[in-house]
Amino acid sequence: MLQLYIGNKNYSSWSMRPWVLMTQAGIPFEEVMVRFGDDFSEPDSQFRKTVQPLNPAGTVPFLVDGEIVVSDTLAIAEYLAESFPERALWPADKARRAEARSACAEMHAGFRAIRNHCGMNVEADLASQGRLLMRDRADVRGELARLVQLWGGLLARHGGPMLFGDFSIADAYYAPMASRLKTYALPVPPEVAAYVARVHALPGVKTWTDAALEEHAFVVVDEPYRLRD
Repeated sequence: MLQLYIGNKNYSSWSMRPWVLMTQAGIPFEEVMVRFGDDFSEPDSQFRKTVQPLNPAGTVPFLVDGEIVVSDTLAIAEYLAESFPERALWPADKARRAEARSACAEMHAGFRAIRNHCGMNVEADLASQGRLLMRDRADVRGELARLVQLWGGLLARHGGPMLFGDFSIADAYYAPMASRLKTYALPVPPEVAAYVARVHALPGVKTWTDAALEEHAFVVVDEPYRLRD
């Protein structure tokens, strides 16, 4: 069986993406959690000692399929799409598929201000911090405007309920961003807010969120997955 190594569900946006993708798509896998500790970034941390023998990059998530180890969320997504073509993880239409890949690549490489200033923290209510960020951070406001443009355009063109109609890798990829919007109560128009609500209602996302709320494991390190950014 496939094994997916992940970090804390409350904090690890990178881990959330393939976990939600596989859960929502019904791909069987064994979850292996390697929890972040306060010494997460130290070379001799327990996290590093556990992860590096399997994934020399020293990061989560990574997927293990027998002798094959796949690191990085985009690589995992592509490996799963190739391994399970019947699950239709990318849109069937070539043009939509290209658009979906572009959207995922933008998330993978961009939105750094939101990721740095709105660290994933599922169990927290950080609306007051969100209001301060919207007042003081032009970079966060600019990236939020781009996110609204992107999601709003995709929903309008493809008719919803998900970004490309049916659930796809793109929705799994942006699920952590939907979580951030909720945590920090960042202001978005009604059609985008409705999409955020639909994402949170997906069984895969709801299961992840419920588990994150049960962790109650505070990590001192700020945004412990930042080294993946």
